[in-house]
Amino acid sequence: MEMFLSIPFLVFLPLAASLLIMSPLFTSNEISIRRFAKGVCGFHFLYMILMLVFFNSANPYESQIHFFGLDWIQSMGVKFLFRLDGISLILTVLTSFVFLIASIASKLNIRRNHKFYYSMLLLLMSAILGIFTSSDMFMFFMFWELELIPAYFLIGGNWGVGYSETHKKSAVKFVLFTFLGSMFMLLGILLLHYYNYVSNGILSSSFVDIADSAIPEKIQYLIAICLLIGFGVKLPVIPLHSWLPDAHTNAPTPISMILAGILLKTGAYGIFRFNYQIMPESFISIAPVLGIFALINIIYTAFVAYTQTDIKRIVAYSSISNMGLILLGLCAYNELGLSASVFHMIAHALVTSGLFMICGIVYLRCKTRDINSLGGIAQKMPRLFGFSTLIILASIGVPAFAPFIGEILTMLSALFSEIGDILKLVSVFSLPLLIISSCYMLKFLHQAFFGKMPEAYDKINDISVHEFVILASITAGLVIFGLFPSAILNLVGA
Repeated sequence: MEMFLSIPFLVFLPLAASLLIMSPLFTSNEISIRRFAKGVCGFHFLYMILMLVFFNSANPYESQIHFFGLDWIQSMGVKFLFRLDGISLILTVLTSFVFLIASIASKLNIRRNHKFYYSMLLLLMSAILGIFTSSDMFMFFMFWELELIPAYFLIGGNWGVGYSETHKKSAVKFVLFTFLGSMFMLLGILLLHYYNYVSNGILSSSFVDIADSAIPEKIQYLIAICLLIGFGVKLPVIPLHSWLPDAHTNAPTPISMILAGILLKTGAYGIFRFNYQIMPESFISIAPVLGIFALINIIYTAFVAYTQTDIKRIVAYSSISNMGLILLGLCAYNELGLSASVFHMIAHALVTSGLFMICGIVYLRCKTRDINSLGGIAQKMPRLFGFSTLIILASIGVPAFAPFIGEILTMLSALFSEIGDILKLVSVFSLPLLIISSCYMLKFLHQAFFGKMPEAYDKINDISVHEFVILASITAGLVIFGLFPSAILNLVGA
């Protein structure tokens, strides 16, 4: 079976499907397009499950593409090199799952321009998979930039539900922020490539060939800061976060699920792959400062989330707060912290995908996201109320759900960290997050589902079958990983 498992296939299958949908030879029938896209995502997810089943940590998946027998840019030591270890495999499986449920969620949220939408959706999937599987710095950067193209159109496009001119502004803001961060990231990659050659005599941009041991200390810090700015925009780290609430608010529901569930994780993955793995000495020195930024992310955005009246903005700010926890786990620089960060990536992806799905369902039925205009809809939507209760309880860290494990492990990793006392203090001060997140998420639940229901909502319907499937799948994942966290933790340790 292993001979049929190929990294290039899993990366470029969505790209091939995207090009096929865009071609004039493909049908323009929206039902056929949607079913084809869902079929590709479903097949891809099953393929990823096979790769997960046959994964051997002692012999990770590796692959290289040659061009007429040569490397990609042979004179520069740049290769088209792929690799899947335990962490990247977890994130590719997560990517496949989130895109599958997003394609299912697109049925009611996308009502026009279906060919373009689904082609961009699959192109974005291919770009993100390329980020998680790249084993060459310049190849990583290529996929990092490729992701901007479909993300811009998916955030700013007119897909027929609640479109306004602010969608375009949010898309432009996202691209400008990310592109500015990418300039710093590219500078860091170029410096790392050059000084690795000068210091170690190796002309290669492969992750396994890069070592910072012989690079001058001041240059190490310069490279590390450039990389952190690039990845900090996508994570995002305050004050580089202002693009995210607008993008989440204006993007269609399936794209919000992808942005929060997957796209933010590329920033954390970049910090892990470059700063954490390749440049450990400079990362350890900077970690206490990053820990303070993580604390600001956790506390500040939790308070901001409580003040929001748009339910999508509440979830958006909660995402920034939770990404601070992921950053804190990385800053701990120990095995427990790494496991906690990766585990919380999974837990956060499931929670935010579910919360944005709930926001989309409420908006489709009630035609508003203003929390002050909602109320009492549990009477008409008992199944949505049930799933919302479970997912919101999971988001605030109730035991038996996955986020509880991620939060506890993150706090412990910071307390046990040997980096310095600052991280221990950050861990202690981060504990109020559990209370603050409870406040704004329970506020969401109470004001939307309880109280007196406006007469305008008398004829709203409960969730449909495909919405039920999505929410049930997410809830099942939160419970399974909450009860059996070792399924992920063991793979990270491997």
